[in-house]
Amino acid sequence: MSTQPPTVEYRGVRYAAEMIADGAAYELFTAEPARGFLPNPRPEARWPYRRFVHVSEVGGESAIVACAESLLSAPLAAGVSWRRIHEQSQSPFGDEPTRALLRAVRDSARVRCGTRMVKPLSPRQVVRLLTSPPVVAGFCFREHDVAHLRTPGQRRVLAGDPQPGDDFAAFALRWRAGDPADYIVPAGEAFAGLARIPGSSRRGGPVLGTGFAPSNQYLLPEFVTPGLADVPLPARSEILAYTGDGTEVTLFQLVVEQGAWTRMAGSRWREVQAELPGVEPHQEWFPVPASAFAGLSGEYRGQRHPAVADPPHGFRMAAKSQAARFPVTAVRRSAETASWRGVAVSVVSEQDGWTRLRLAAPDEGSVLTTGAECVERGVYECWAPSAEPERRPPTETAYRS
Repeated sequence: MSTQPPTVEYRGVRYAAEMIADGAAYELFTAEPARGFLPNPRPEARWPYRRFVHVSEVGGESAIVACAESLLSAPLAAGVSWRRIHEQSQSPFGDEPTRALLRAVRDSARVRCGTRMVKPLSPRQVVRLLTSPPVVAGFCFREHDVAHLRTPGQRRVLAGDPQPGDDFAAFALRWRAGDPADYIVPAGEAFAGLARIPGSSRRGGPVLGTGFAPSNQYLLPEFVTPGLADVPLPARSEILAYTGDGTEVTLFQLVVEQGAWTRMAGSRWREVQAELPGVEPHQEWFPVPASAFAGLSGEYRGQRHPAVADPPHGFRMAAKSQAARFPVTAVRRSAETASWRGVAVSVVSEQDGWTRLRLAAPDEGSVLTTGAECVERGVYECWAPSAEPERRPPTETAYRS
């Protein structure tokens, strides 16, 4: 006896569908070519065409909203339409009523412990991640809000850092949030200077300062790490690739106990890995150094120990032995900060008497003062002689989870 697949309604038409990404999106299927549908790459697929849509776009009795994350919502008021909200989200200098409306909508997108986060990556950024301490910094998104963007062309709207030759696959980092304190909304006066940096001094799309990414079609709430500083990646973080037919491929997974990325994709995806400059397609193990300037710590039996995030399962001691991975409490994230030429910075790395610094609140003036270079959207870094920055005691952020 055959089981009928669930169906949902999309733009007045019913389709067989499959829920993906913890209920954030649907994969729709059809037997005939249709606008927006791509060839289904599954061998001997029952439906030869498919497309991906966000859960908010579908209807029908089978479209049960089973999302783990909060949906974007707007106040119920006359004249408040989704189109109007989208238009205002793209204007960084609206009046106070407009800003209040955007804040109300933006506040409905929340991060919790265990929320799946994603950050778009260029091939250059992937290579840096495979050879640097396992940390994440800068602008990112909830997977819930972008799970329906599955092709390289669609994912360019996430304003990663597209380079010539990146057309075969788009890359991304995916991890689970350890604590909401690590992700703030890039809106308001604190980001006004970054929003005003001219296009000649930036990579990727502009930072609007509304809390939403620039897009002429989607309403995409974005987040940023506090002070654009490094946040340690949790266990089982992943580096992904998205191919032209919408296939999501897990290329690498972080093994925090061993301090390394391990390849997860099979040999059929070596062509995707070959897109990474300087990375051998057959390489399976990528040891990375621990960060000397950003880390987690927690309490075990009254003493503090280095810790590892393992959301949604909590935090544990950083140890290679399974027997020593005790759960810890009172978790804190530390970051080393400094001041150089009167500009607030975080310390990224040190090498041969030079220190790599990242601007905590970039604006046109601080970029000129430090000679900082935009290394990715919204993130500006520079090198300084190690003796010059005025080091401060490490800042600590207490986790609430």
